[in-house]
Amino acid sequence: MHDTAAAWFYMPCVVRGLELNCCCYKLNYIQPQPHRSIVLQLIIVFCLHITINHDCCCRAVDSEPASSSCISSRKNTPVIFNFGDSNSDTGGLAAATGFNFGYPDARAFFHQPTGRLCDGRLIIDFLLGGAATLPRYVPFSLDIQVLQFRRFRNRSLYFSGSSSSKSNNDNHLLLPGGDDFRNALYTFDIGQNDLSAAFTSAVDGRSSYDQVVAKIPTFIAEIRDAMWAIYQFGGKNFWVHNTGPLGCLPEKLATYRTKTSSSKGDDDIDEYGCIKSMNEAAKAFNARLDALCQDLRLQMTKKNNSTAINIVYVDVYSIKYHLIASAASYGFENPLMACCGHGGPPYNYDASVKCRDQGQGYNICKPESLYVSWDGVHYTEAANAIVASKILSAKYSTPPLKFSSFFCN
Repeated sequence: MHDTAAAWFYMPCVVRGLELNCCCYKLNYIQPQPHRSIVLQLIIVFCLHITINHDCCCRAVDSEPASSSCISSRKNTPVIFNFGDSNSDTGGLAAATGFNFGYPDARAFFHQPTGRLCDGRLIIDFLLGGAATLPRYVPFSLDIQVLQFRRFRNRSLYFSGSSSSKSNNDNHLLLPGGDDFRNALYTFDIGQNDLSAAFTSAVDGRSSYDQVVAKIPTFIAEIRDAMWAIYQFGGKNFWVHNTGPLGCLPEKLATYRTKTSSSKGDDDIDEYGCIKSMNEAAKAFNARLDALCQDLRLQMTKKNNSTAINIVYVDVYSIKYHLIASAASYGFENPLMACCGHGGPPYNYDASVKCRDQGQGYNICKPESLYVSWDGVHYTEAANAIVASKILSAKYSTPPLKFSSFFCN
């Protein structure tokens, strides 16, 4: 398995006064070489990543081996900053809180704790080859992530002492410089927690949909503020994922069923077993997010003297909903049932006995079985791999720019 899949190696380090969680990794089909790629993650940051991938930036994860022409076509050092929630957290929460997410997490790939709430790799891991927008000023809300980014940017520029990237003497670490921050790709994958919390706090019943939708403009405003702040820092390339089908998560389905009588709840269940009102709220959020991307694309380009600002909006909702609806064609079992949880069918989710609750008697599916949901909230590595492959196709992107296009000529 590890011969054709990405292998990650972790080591703590302190560099020029910045405490970092460092990982070296190689992508699929690339022959192992020391320090081929470096990921720096601030200990205090939840889901804020700086990825410097030296040789493999021009190759999609599921493509053929990288060629010399691909590598030579690199137009700048690929640097990626991700602002997101636990769906894209590669260890920030664990590092910040000191909490160790052990077995059964990571059993499918890393085989050791990584801080990912998954049995293996996340979508961002494949693309690179629990936060919310509100409340403000609460770790790890989006505004706090932006403040942390600003601090890291200022410190990096101070230590690099140059507008371009500089490597330290042992060639182990490359801090981003001014050009790196300007040419970086800024990815956003956030919103699920906001909608989830809004439904939890809303009055039970169909009326909760209206209460949740009324809060969406506030969530979108936070994302707008974050993107505009990054733009003011010099950012010009944005990659924005919309939120997935909230009503298809086993955690929501199990909780919904316990709160709603079957006669009342069946009208709000779609043909694939998902909660209609929650998915409609997710689509309402996504429509606002799409409109925001269109508006900012125009506003930023105009303010930037008509120099194009790249903002790619990715319809992750459609990808994930199609995966749920067509799960059997991908070989998945029980798309609405958690692999790790308690209670058995139909959802294997119990709020009182969750996955990772040591000594509480949760159960876990067999390693060889294919599930979409890992713990009722987060997807499995197998599902993430399919979602990532669809994202990389650019068929769900507006405009249809490929992920690699930001780093290759």
